[in-house]
Amino acid sequence: MNRHLTQLKIRRSGLGDVKHRSYLLPRELGGERRGSGRGRGRGRREKFSLALGEEKGERRGRGLGFTRQDGEGEGDQGYAPICLGLEDFYVRRLYLRIQDCFGRPIASSPDAWFDVVERYSNDYNKTLHRTEKTTRCLNLGSYNYLGFAAADEYCTPRVIQSLKEYSPSTCSVRVDGGTTKLHVELEELVARFVGKEAAILFGMGYVTNSALIPCLIGKGGLIISDSLNHNSIVNGARGSGATVRVFQHNTPSHLEEVLREQIAEGQPRTHRPWKKIIVIVEGIYSMEGELCKLPEIIAVCKKYKAYTYLDEAHSIGAVGQSGRGVCELLGVDPADVDIMMGTFTKSFGSCGGYIAASKEIIQYLKYSCPAHLYATSMSPPAVQQVISAIKVILGEDGSSRGAQKLARIRENSNFFRSELHKMGFEVLGDNDSPVMPIMLYNPAKIPAFSRECLRKNVAVVTVAFPATPLLLARARICISASHTREDLIKALEVISKVGDLIGVKYFPAEPPKHLIQSHNKLE
Repeated sequence: MNRHLTQLKIRRSGLGDVKHRSYLLPRELGGERRGSGRGRGRGRREKFSLALGEEKGERRGRGLGFTRQDGEGEGDQGYAPICLGLEDFYVRRLYLRIQDCFGRPIASSPDAWFDVVERYSNDYNKTLHRTEKTTRCLNLGSYNYLGFAAADEYCTPRVIQSLKEYSPSTCSVRVDGGTTKLHVELEELVARFVGKEAAILFGMGYVTNSALIPCLIGKGGLIISDSLNHNSIVNGARGSGATVRVFQHNTPSHLEEVLREQIAEGQPRTHRPWKKIIVIVEGIYSMEGELCKLPEIIAVCKKYKAYTYLDEAHSIGAVGQSGRGVCELLGVDPADVDIMMGTFTKSFGSCGGYIAASKEIIQYLKYSCPAHLYATSMSPPAVQQVISAIKVILGEDGSSRGAQKLARIRENSNFFRSELHKMGFEVLGDNDSPVMPIMLYNPAKIPAFSRECLRKNVAVVTVAFPATPLLLARARICISASHTREDLIKALEVISKVGDLIGVKYFPAEPPKHLIQSHNKLE
C-alpha cells in the first residue's frame, strides 16, 4: 500500500462491537503529497476509494459519516467527524443489504408465537420503514426458556399489584431510597435458590459483568478467560486493569497450561507473584449452545489456587432437575464456585442480573461496585416478576407447573436438537441446552435462511460478524417450554425445506418418517 495511506484497522471488541478506522490522506488533512500534482493525487485517492466500494463524492455525511453542520451546504467547520466517514466494507456492502434480517420489531409478548411487524425499503434495505401490518410467527429467537415472558396465572397478578403498591421505578439508587422489601426478598431468594450465602441485584445483566469484574480484580491481578466468553465479560476484564489471558474454548487442559505458565512467569516486567487469579467461564455459551466443563475447570482452579467466576446467564433456570443451572446439572457443589453470576432476562421473563457469593464478597460489592452505588435499582414490578417466577419453579405457588416447565424445556430441547441432526444440519451444542446454533457458514446464506423462514411464518435469529467470525455465520434457535410438540414439528418442517432450498444440510439425512413417529407419541 502507498506509504501515505494509513493502515485500515478493524479491531474486534469481544463478541459485541467493531471499531472502525478510516484511510486518511495527508491532503485530506490540508497537506500536499510530495512529488505529485494535485490532479495526480486526487486520481489515486479516487481509484483507491472506488476499490473499497466507496462512491466518488459521497465520502462525507453518508451513512455512518456524520459531521457538525452549521448550515446548508457548509462543511464541518474544523470539527472532527463524530462518526467516521469511510464506512466499514462489511457494513456497507453486506450488513446494510441484509439489514431486514436483524432487529425485526414485534408487536406482542415474546411467547411461543408472536406478531412480527412488517417493514419495507426503497433503497435495498439501507433504510427500513415500518408498516401497520403484522405477521403471526412461531418464535424461535427469544430467550423465553421457561415461558414466563408471557402472561402467567401466578406471576402477572402479583406484578400488577406491585405496580400499584410501588411504582414503575424507584427513581433512586440502592444506597439512597432505591431499596424496597421486594429487593431484599429477592436477594435472599436468589441466594437460597443457587446455594450461596448472599446475593446482590443489578438493574442490567450486561452491567453485572462489565461493572462488577473491575471491582473484584485490578492491577497486579490475572484474569484467565474462555476465548468465547460474552462481550460483557470481555469489557469488564479490559476495564479492570488486570492482565488478561485467554484459554482455548472449554478446554481444561489448556487452562492448566496457561495457569502453569503464568504462575511461573509472574507479573509482566517485575515477575512478582500475581495478587490474585480469577478464571471466568460461562454455564452455557450463548453462541455455541455448549455446556461448560465445570467439574474439570474447578479441579484445575483448586489445584492452582485460582478463583472461579461462573456466568449462568443462559443456564440458570433453564437446566438442572430443579432449574438451578449447570452446577445442579453437572453435579458440582455451589460452594466450589466462588462467584456465581446470572441474569433475570432469560428464564425468569424479567430484567436485571445478580451476583451470588459469600457474605463477605457481597458486602464488599455493596460498598464498592459503581453499578450498585450509582445506578437506579431494579424496577419493583421487575423484581416481583422474578420472585414469582422462582416460586413457581420451586413449587412454592402450590402447583407443579414449575416442574412441568422444567421437564418440557428439557424434552423440547433434546427433541429439537435430535431432529435437526437427523435432517443433516450441523448443530452446535450439547443435550439439555435450549440454545442450538445451526451453522450456515457462508454470509450469503444469512438472508436466504432468515427471509425464507419468515415467509413461512417462522421467526429465527441469524448471527453474523462481528458476533461470530466472518465465515462462521449461523442461525441461533432458542427453545421454550411454551412450545408445544406441534409447534416444534412445524418449525422442523419449515427449517428442513429451507435447508434443502439454500443448501445448508451438510450431512446425510435420515428418512423423514421419524417426524411422523414423534408426532404419534405426543403426550
